[in-house]
Amino acid sequence: MSNARIPKYVQLKNELLAWLQDGKLQPGEQFPSENEIAEQFGLSRQTVRQTFGELEQEGWLERIQGKGTFARNPLRRENEQVKTIGIVTTYISDYIFPHIVRGAEAELRSRGYRLLLSSTDNNKEKEMESLQLMTSQPLSGLIIEPTKSAEGNPNLEYFLKLQEKGIPYLMINEKYRELDCPCLKVDDEAGGFAAALHLLDRGHRLIAGFFKRDDLQGVNRLKGFLAAHRKYGSAVSSRHVVTFTTEQKREVPYRQAIELLSGNEEERPTAFVCYNDELAVVLMEAVAHCGLRVPEDVSIVGFDDSSLATASGTKLTTLTHPKSAMGEAAAKQLVGMIEQGDVYEDTIFEPVLIRRDSVIDRN
Repeated sequence: MSNARIPKYVQLKNELLAWLQDGKLQPGEQFPSENEIAEQFGLSRQTVRQTFGELEQEGWLERIQGKGTFARNPLRRENEQVKTIGIVTTYISDYIFPHIVRGAEAELRSRGYRLLLSSTDNNKEKEMESLQLMTSQPLSGLIIEPTKSAEGNPNLEYFLKLQEKGIPYLMINEKYRELDCPCLKVDDEAGGFAAALHLLDRGHRLIAGFFKRDDLQGVNRLKGFLAAHRKYGSAVSSRHVVTFTTEQKREVPYRQAIELLSGNEEERPTAFVCYNDELAVVLMEAVAHCGLRVPEDVSIVGFDDSSLATASGTKLTTLTHPKSAMGEAAAKQLVGMIEQGDVYEDTIFEPVLIRRDSVIDRN
């Protein structure tokens, strides 16, 4: 129970399920009490109760009045295999990822599948650890968000092992280019194009773009940003394209934004296109640091239509991301691959521009 990104009740649930799978607790044996579990793992009783409730709902525990809580394993009745699906994402409890996971979890639970969650913190070594964990389980299928997808796939052997074992898998948000698996993703290039075009149509000609370069989402959003300028016949200064890695996602864009806004007023950008809403909020802080205002001095467009888009004083113009719908659709497709052998092409979600208050017309 060491991954702080995974909710504590989910970590505890995975640990207790491992007890059952490893034979530490056999069906019919009495479980430790909620108080004993809470003390052993250093958790609140409320967290333990939430975990017990889910395990009972899924049939792994049975509470008998006056006697206690007992282990069960109903999914193995009549030689039936445990139906387990793993989800590996870059993050679980941050930003838009809880919505994606909840969408998948609700669908899978309704189909009788148990869920194992793991996050990579967008780190290739942690992705390897997550894949090792998943491939060591009696797994029915796997939903994966690739880690730093623009930097290749050093963990190819684990994906090949999935294929060797006949375990279906699909990817969300992007996929490693050498793998032939279904992918559910947003049309990021179209989103970057729409964001820049929206600003160009409103008279902005000095637009700075901030894009993450170690994942293909950022690469494709930048590609769309540049394509919109080409359509307008508007040159993009190299100074106005800022790229950064996951590890630099706050410091480098923030510092570069301040540098751009502190320069000659004639060369100062009048608008920013941001890799996502999380970055847009950071750059709003940079604008304020320079004594400027959004949108009067600098217009800003984000991406993902996250809760952050409407959390600040200036509501953010942004592009949509399907979030829960993507998670639900991924779960439905994977179940179809497992149970019917269905074959799917990539599913592309078209982003829609949501106009709010962070863009001003300069025409």
